[in-house]
Parts: sequence; C-alpha cells; structure tokens
Amino acid sequence: SIPQLVEAITELQAQGYDIPDFPQDPKTDEEKSVRATYAKVLGSAVNPVLREGNSDRRVAAPVKAYAQKNPHSMGDWTADSKSHVAHMSEGDFYGSEKSVILDSDDSLRIEHVGQDGNVTVLRDGLTVIAGEIVDSARLSVRQLRAFYAEQIADAKSTGVLFSLHLKATMMKVSDPILFGHCVAAMYDRLFQEHGDVLTAAGVDPDQGLASVFAKVPDLPSDQRALVEGTLVEIQSNLPEIAMVDSDKGIT
Repeated sequence: SIPQLVEAITELQAQGYDIPDFPQDPKTDEEKSVRATYAKVLGSAVNPVLREGNSDRRVAAPVKAYAQKNPHSMGDWTADSKSHVAHMSEGDFYGSEKSVILDSDDSLRIEHVGQDGNVTVLRDGLTVIAGEIVDSARLSVRQLRAFYAEQIADAKSTGVLFSLHLKATMMKVSDPILFGHCVAAMYDRLFQEHGDVLTAAGVDPDQGLASVFAKVPDLPSDQRALVEGTLVEIQSNLPEIAMVDSDKGIT
C-alpha cells in the first residue's frame, strides 16, 4: 500500500539510501517517472501477477462502477458493538522477526534448541549469496495457545461470534498448523482426557473438528460415548463460531 511504501522509503532514507520521495501528486516528467518506478511494488500492480494462474479477482470496469453507485446495504453499526479484532502482542512471528544482509556467499543451517539444550536441525545446506537479505522469525506455540484460549473465553463472555483469520505464506504451509492449535485450544479438555484414544483413531486437529467427527463413530461404543459426552459438555461453554460450509449452504 502507499502508506507502507512511504514508510519504507523514509526508513531507507534514514539508513543513508539516496532514493527519492514518493510523489503523491506527480506533475513533472521526473516525478511521473519516479512514481511509475515505485508503482511496480504497489499492491494493485503486484497482486494480479501473484494471482496469475490462481484466481484473478479483477472485475470489469462497468461492474465496478455499478457497485460503487449501488453499494450493498450493510445495515447500521451501533456504537456499543462489541465486535473487535484481536491479535497476539508477543511471542509471534512479528515480535521475533530478524533480518540480516549477508557479506559473502554462505550455507546456512536452521536449528531448534530445546529448553533441555537438545538441538534439532530443521534445515541444512541452505545456500545464500553475498548481498542477499535473510529474514527469519519464530512463533511460540505456548503463547499462541494461551492467546487462543484467552480470546475464546473473551468471545464467550462478551457474546460475540468467534472467527479465526489466518494470513500466512502463499503456499499455506503454516496455516493448517496454526489452525490445528486453535482447534486443540478450543477443545483442550477433549484432547487432555481422550488424547491417546483420538490419536490412535487417527484424529488430527490440523484437519479440524471434521477429523474428530469422522473418526469417533468408529470407536468402541464405550469410548465413543465418553468422547461424545465430553464434546457436548465442551460445546455448551464455547462461543458461537463464524464459519462457511458451502456444502451445507452455510455462508
């Protein structure tokens, strides 16, 4: 976006980079040239390229013009609405992000160091070149789960719909994992009391509650009754959930 671009330019200039300001209202040929150069990284220019072959969301100009003249009615928003956006304040990718410009060609290794000092190599032989920017971040599962639990309880107490929005990599590598932790936090008691049974049955929180509902009917009757009873008790203490299931006509 333009505000993000302007902020980035200001930061780079403060670091000593000799780059021009972004012309908001270009008048001279030079200003128009500068704006055209910067425009290459703006969302409106980048997004269609990123989405090529995936989902082109641009609409025809007449359709857009009609929508602008005849906006969809959203109803009135009251000043006392409790709807709000919550996000992690620590322990997330944003809070831990570090970047470095490499001085020379190199080979990197990504390690996880446990609290007991045990080192697990996650990735080795990561080839990089001189001048390349390497950016890294980590997320604390413990703090993520605590955040989920806090927001689930808050949604229940304030009477608002609980809705989870994930914005991760384009390849969606981390989405199922982050989603799975939300499912596990929401149904923490279920996995605490019946974790061994559910794991043995092939239940995977990353696949959502559908994984539970698909596997529970195949459990022995005594185990199934216990799991289903726990599910009912948990459900009664959860907030309502905003969701979409096109197969069931839920929008």
